[in-house]
Amino acid sequence: MADTSDFRNGLIIKFKNDLYSIVEFQHVKPGKGGAFVRTTLKNLRTGRVLDNTFRSGESIDVVRVERRKYQFLYKESGGFVLMDNETYEQITVADELFGDGKKFIKEGEEVDLLVDDEDNIVNVELPIFVTLKVVETEPGFKGDTATNVLKPAKVETGATVNVPLFVNEGDLLKIDTRSGEYVERVKN
Repeated sequence: MADTSDFRNGLIIKFKNDLYSIVEFQHVKPGKGGAFVRTTLKNLRTGRVLDNTFRSGESIDVVRVERRKYQFLYKESGGFVLMDNETYEQITVADELFGDGKKFIKEGEEVDLLVDDEDNIVNVELPIFVTLKVVETEPGFKGDTATNVLKPAKVETGATVNVPLFVNEGDLLKIDTRSGEYVERVKN
């Protein structure tokens, strides 16, 4: 059994009957009272972030996970069909594990699966940035650039993203899968 001295960023622990990843931690030794560890934890299932304080030396349950690369093939009613890049084995993963970023993943994109000791899929990590082509958007008008005005644009995966007025159909965009926001226009 591990304790708080084993904390490191990215460590996955079992906490409140759920799996959490340690985003950051800080060991605090106040002048009065016992030492403690202040942590920021991210729920692997929901993506919710919470702050928690552990007493120094408190026991924790560490979950060992393995990161495996898979390629997204297609979406079906049961979830997303992925292929292992080494064995070419195909598996179907439930929609819930993909989170909100699933609407930006196109066929052929690589994702990381976090798998525990019993081969259960713990979480799916999407690439932080994806490059998508704009398939539909209204043209921007000259002179509308005085303020930071945004317009909706539909990308090749079917998702809608708010983009600046200078973006046209056929442009390639870099999109953040965590927030669903436009980052920049990519040169062809």
